[in-house]
Amino acid sequence: MDLICADDALRLKRIEQLYLRAFPKNERKPFGVNGEFLGLAITINYQDKVLLDYFAMDDAKRGKGYGSAALAALMERYDGRRMILEIESTTRPREAGNFEERLRRKHFYHKNGMTDLGFEAVLFGVTMEMLSNKTQVTFEEYLDLYVKTYGERMLEFVKPLTQTQS
Repeated sequence: MDLICADDALRLKRIEQLYLRAFPKNERKPFGVNGEFLGLAITINYQDKVLLDYFAMDDAKRGKGYGSAALAALMERYDGRRMILEIESTTRPREAGNFEERLRRKHFYHKNGMTDLGFEAVLFGVTMEMLSNKTQVTFEEYLDLYVKTYGERMLEFVKPLTQTQS
């Protein structure tokens, strides 16, 4: 059985209807609080690794602690697994039009318990730094996650930084 998120209005409505039927009125919390959109998290799971592939908070919710709470919830959900996170490189300021944003993003992840893995990769032409939830992951293990998930064609799009330098 797969768990499927309520990612559209119809699913959310069905969840709300079930919630109203399944729990007595005096036990229910306001459903609107549970259904408020805060952001998104997309993960790729393979063996003992999980790649936090996309993580973003709604602009109106930033700076209010929701991102930290969501990241903590993800780290708790995947406790015991090696979590990997890709961020745009902060080591090449001249290449980045959004360098300050990149630094803020990295600071956010460090503040919330993520640590540097010590390698960068070029992912679809973009230099990315790798962070983790204080666990060690090698480039080969990171690449293997992509290859096992999306197939051998990923070898063309995911390279260690040293392979692209001359």
